[in-house]
Amino acid sequence: MKTWLKCNSSGISLTLHIQPGAKKTEVVGEHGEALKIRLAAPPVDGKANTALLTWLAQRFSVAKRDVTLLSGEKSRHKIVAIAKVLDEATVLERLGL
Repeated sequence: MKTWLKCNSSGISLTLHIQPGAKKTEVVGEHGEALKIRLAAPPVDGKANTALLTWLAQRFSVAKRDVTLLSGEKSRHKIVAIAKVLDEATVLERLGL
């Protein structure tokens, strides 16, 4: 199992390293014990957080309300929970890994 991914009975949690202000939103790969994601949104007024949660909801085909920022609101290091996604294989497939 990946160190940045935790699965439980209600869904998953992802430990992420975010690089805002990129040309496009994409998964880059592992960054230490986190998954690195470049975001095409500026780190201003929560726009990067909103873009991240929206992008993850689309990627995992869940409602935006099922994606929650658990920690890291003003940090590049974030932990995000996604409900209704239960296994590692689905996560890796949806993230293109």
